[in-house]
Amino acid sequence: MKTGIVYHDYYLKHEQSPTHPERRERLEYTMDQLREEGILEDPDIEVICPRKATMEEVLSVHTARYIERLKNMSEKGGVIDFDTSVPVGLYDSAVWSAGGALTAAESVFNGRVKNAFALIRPPGHHAKPDNGAGFCYLNNMAIMVKSLIKRKMIKRAAILDWDAHHGDGTQAVFYDNPDVLYISIHQDGRTLYPGTGFIDEIGAGKGRGYNICIPVLPGASDDVFRLVLDEVYIPVVEEFKPDFIAISAGQDNHFTDPLTNLALTARGYAEMMKDAVILSDKLCNGRLVTILEGGYGVEGGLPYVNLGIIAAMAGMDISNIREPKIYEDVLKRRRRDVIDSAEETVRRLKSILKDYWACFR
Repeated sequence: MKTGIVYHDYYLKHEQSPTHPERRERLEYTMDQLREEGILEDPDIEVICPRKATMEEVLSVHTARYIERLKNMSEKGGVIDFDTSVPVGLYDSAVWSAGGALTAAESVFNGRVKNAFALIRPPGHHAKPDNGAGFCYLNNMAIMVKSLIKRKMIKRAAILDWDAHHGDGTQAVFYDNPDVLYISIHQDGRTLYPGTGFIDEIGAGKGRGYNICIPVLPGASDDVFRLVLDEVYIPVVEEFKPDFIAISAGQDNHFTDPLTNLALTARGYAEMMKDAVILSDKLCNGRLVTILEGGYGVEGGLPYVNLGIIAAMAGMDISNIREPKIYEDVLKRRRRDVIDSAEETVRRLKSILKDYWACFR
């Protein structure tokens, strides 16, 4: 079966300002790269047109009061926080973005494609039920997962959020929900926005143990992410046995990203996605949806990372996925040997979670 790419040029419309990190070039450069590589014409790829999210779908996650405020600000413009303004027409862009995530899931569950990547913007994982933040307005991931559960298409979902910034919004939505396993790998909150996502944030009530945060130090590269997937993500997801796997794909772990301090490569991203595909094949009949979150290296990072992710999702050869050689010195400067710290974090995390997961005992 094919891999779907949910995309429309409408996703280029939203812009806080021409110099804002979350600007339209994030997708323009990616689409140019996909066209250059012939990905969009590949017989194993299908480009899918999105739909808008309905009010009912949006309100499954967000409060009516917040949505009304967001719609009012969208008429004349407004500000949510210091880096998240509301340009005129924002609400329409936001429901198109959330609808893109929903379209991706629907295309997988109706058998149109095996898996799907929603190349959408604005992103969503910092959006909480009652407020937006961090370039995010509606929580696309949460809206998608809630819709699938409400429509009884799934009972249990496993979300991997590998954005460099902790997905505090998605965590807040599912913090007490044992049917949604949320695992976040991100730069340590002591060194990066939003300042959350520490290893003792493990969920609440019946959801205790189903929220897993894995902070990594600046300079962490492919070896650290490999360790975390092998020691935490893969064994926990295998034990959880989800009906569906979702990825909040923030590409700002990349070593060229201007807002973060990590050093993941495009090949490293592709390998992570390959693991997620293998898990989805093993546990849930290949049902997997990836949603674009952050990632602000618009020239050296996003085009190659997104290409690698799509190639891995489609079962293509990823051995030659790499950035242009002109970026080699950037990687050398950014990358640090922090594997010992990562091993200690994993050890402590297993100790905290051993009462909830047999794989850690």
